[in-house]
Amino acid sequence: MFGAIIGDIVGSRFEFDRGGKTKEFELFTDKCEFTDDTVMTIAVAEALMDAGSDADEAAVKELLIKSMKKWGHAYPNAGYGGRFGTWLFSRQTEPYGSYGNGSGMRVASVGWLYDTIERTREVARWTAEVTHNHPEGVKGAESVAAAIFMARKGAAKDEIRDYIVREFGYDLSRTLDEIRPGYHHVEDCMHTMPEAFECFLESESYEDCLRNVMSIGGDADTLGAIAGAVAEAFWGVPGDIIERADKYLTRDIAEVMAEFTLRTAR
Repeated sequence: MFGAIIGDIVGSRFEFDRGGKTKEFELFTDKCEFTDDTVMTIAVAEALMDAGSDADEAAVKELLIKSMKKWGHAYPNAGYGGRFGTWLFSRQTEPYGSYGNGSGMRVASVGWLYDTIERTREVARWTAEVTHNHPEGVKGAESVAAAIFMARKGAAKDEIRDYIVREFGYDLSRTLDEIRPGYHHVEDCMHTMPEAFECFLESESYEDCLRNVMSIGGDADTLGAIAGAVAEAFWGVPGDIIERADKYLTRDIAEVMAEFTLRTAR
């Protein structure tokens, strides 16, 4: 899950097409910070750990809603989208049909917590459906969790690519060189997931994946969270990058990360 959070931190200063579409940049500066991507990634992870691996849909969704609202209120200025922010800070508990890329950026923990791809996809679907219950929102969450699961289980890149194309219908035929010129900030799953997957698929390391993300522009923190989550499962995250990223995290977030690391190491 560090992969997603570090991707968010690194991408935070490039969001809204503020970068130069280059791979040459400092990973961490004083302009970096964690955003809503990190807060909701932590919220989902905490809810799922509290639920346990065998919890049913009703129990998982109840805990997800509770946790997301708790963490949202703890970090009210993290940069939430308009409709999600309205849901987060109201008494509303029903989903609102979103197909935004938030369903994919918060799902990283699901790819690590379960023993089968079927269960992984099921729980990923639930994490989306509490807010992002549009079919594209659900597909975004399932595809990211499935890619993480496959990567941590040793699947090759071609196997991951083929599965994502076959199961979710995303077009992964474009290279980053083809994507880069016309790509811009967009917040829906349909124009985020394929690009994030391609950043991973063309990477040669975890760090290289993040550099790929920043080189195409767009919703850089969310792209970083998604691609970084998959890249972590495939490549791992170098210890020095984790150490540098730790400095941006608050104590409560770091505590959830530590518990998650213990759970997934067993």
